Amino acid sequence: MIKKFIDKLLGKPAAPTKKASPLGKRVEIAADVHGIDPELLDERAVKVVKTLTDAGFEAYIVGGAVRDLLLGVRPKDFDVATNATPEQVKGLFRRAFIIGRRFRIVHVVYGRGREHEVIEVSTFRALPTESDAAGAVSGNEKTSKSELEGKSHAVDASGRVLRDNVWGPQVEDAARRDFTVNAMYYDPVRRLVVDYHGGLADAKAKLLRMIGDPETRYREDPVRIIRAVRFAAKLGFALEPKTLAPVKASSALLANVPASRLFDEMIKLLQTGHSLASIAQLKKLGLGRGVFAVLDAMLTDTGDMPDGIRGKFVTQAFEDTDRRVKEGRGVSPSFMLACMLWHEVLDRWNKIRSSGEPPVPALAQAIDAVFDARIGDISGRGKLAADMREIWMMQTRFERRTGSGVFSLIEQPRYRAGFDFLRLRADAGEIDPALADWWEDFALGSDDEREALLADARAAQQKAPRAVRAPRPAASAEAPADAAAGDDADIAADAPAKKRRRRRRKPAGGGEGAAAPAPAAE
Repeated sequence: MIKKFIDKLLGKPAAPTKKASPLGKRVEIAADVHGIDPELLDERAVKVVKTLTDAGFEAYIVGGAVRDLLLGVRPKDFDVATNATPEQVKGLFRRAFIIGRRFRIVHVVYGRGREHEVIEVSTFRALPTESDAAGAVSGNEKTSKSELEGKSHAVDASGRVLRDNVWGPQVEDAARRDFTVNAMYYDPVRRLVVDYHGGLADAKAKLLRMIGDPETRYREDPVRIIRAVRFAAKLGFALEPKTLAPVKASSALLANVPASRLFDEMIKLLQTGHSLASIAQLKKLGLGRGVFAVLDAMLTDTGDMPDGIRGKFVTQAFEDTDRRVKEGRGVSPSFMLACMLWHEVLDRWNKIRSSGEPPVPALAQAIDAVFDARIGDISGRGKLAADMREIWMMQTRFERRTGSGVFSLIEQPRYRAGFDFLRLRADAGEIDPALADWWEDFALGSDDEREALLADARAAQQKAPRAVRAPRPAASAEAPADAAAGDDADIAADAPAKKRRRRRRKPAGGGEGAAAPAPAAE
C-alpha cells in the first residue's frame, strides 16, 4: 500500500495487476492415492517430459489425458505442459513445429505416415492483467489483423480471447484452464498428480465444474460450451449448477467463433464414440437447434432425430461411428457428414430433377447448394467436399450393373465408403437390400461368380419395362411431330446415332439412377 502511494506521488505508472481469479492451492497427490496405472501411459509422451526435465525445465502430462488416466482409461491423445517457451521446446527435438496464433504451441512429431504420433506441448500461461482486459480490439481475427499484430494477449469487445501467449507460473496456468477435471498435471517420473482446484474429487464425483466465474469463462471462449457438452456425453458427468446456469444464455456468443473452429468442434463432438449421447445432451441444454448448421439440416425443429427412414438412416450411421471408435478403428468425418446431409441433398436432387434436369447434373447442383447452405467456406472444405461428393455421386452408379463400369467402380479408391453408404441406405429401408447384396457379392466374388451376377443383372434388365421417351421435336415446321419422331426412329435403325442413343438410355436395373447418362457424363 505504501509503495503504491509513493509511486503515485512520484508519478510512476502502476504495475499491471492480475484479474481476480481463483489461483487455487497446489496439492501433490501420491501414486497410492491417485492410482494411475503406468501401463496406460504413452512412452513418447513420457519421453517428451523426460527430455524437457533433463534440460532443466518443468514438464507434466496435462489436461484431459490426466483426467482419463484417473478414470482408468487410456487417453487417445497426450498433451504436455512446461515452463519452457515454444522456441526452447522446439530446440530440444529433431521434429518439432511451432503452430498457432491464438495459442502458440509446439507439435513434437514421432514416426511418419499413418503411424505418426503428435505430442502437443504448451507453455504455462499467465492470467491476464487488468490492462490486457481493457485493451479490447474492435473486430475479430480476420477484421483486426493489424491491431493483433505483435500482441501477446488480446480480447474482442465481448471478452473473447483472440490472443493468449503470455507465459507465467503453473499456478496461473491451472487457473486459465476450463474445468477442474482438466486442470491437473501428472509427473510420470515421480508419479505425482498436481491438483490446484479439487479436480481429483470432482472426477470421482463425476462432476464438471468451471474454474472461476462460468459466465466470464464462456465469454472468454464460447467453445467451452461445446466442450462441456462433449465431456458430459463422453464421461457421463453432470454439470455443476453454477457451471450449467449461464450455458443457454451464453450460447449466442458462439456466433462470434470462427466457422472453421466451430466446425472442428462439431466433428470432435460427434466422433468421440458418444455421438448420440452428445446430440441428446445438446437438446438437454437447449442447444439442439441453431448451433451447428449441419445438425439443423438433420434434426427436427425440436432437436430430435426425425421419424421413419431418415431417422433410422442417421441413427445407424452414428451407431456405426460410435462402435468403430470403441473398437479403436478409424472414422472418417467425410462419411459421417455425408450421412448427416444426405436427405437434404436427396430433397434438393428430386426437386431439381422434377424441373427436367437430367439426374447426374441435378445431383451435382443439389450437392453444391447443400455445401453452400450448411458447410460454407471453411478450412479443409475442399478435401471433405471431394470425399463427400464422391460418396454421393457413386450412389447413381450403383444402379447400373452392366458393362465395364461395374469393374471400374469397385476399383475406385473410395469404393468401400460408397458401398458402406449404400448398405446403410438399404438397412434403413431407403432402397431395395438386393442392390447392396449384389454389389457385396460382386466385389467379393470370383471371376465366374461375377460373370454369373452380370448375367443375372442383364436378364433382369431385359424383363424390366423400357422407359418411355418424349418424342423429339420435328425436323422441320412442315412435318408433324409424331411423323418426325417415327422418321427419326426409322433412320436410327441403320445409322450410327442408334448406338449413341442406346448408350445414353441404357436401363440401369431400376431405382433413381435408371435414366442416368453414361459414367463419362459425371
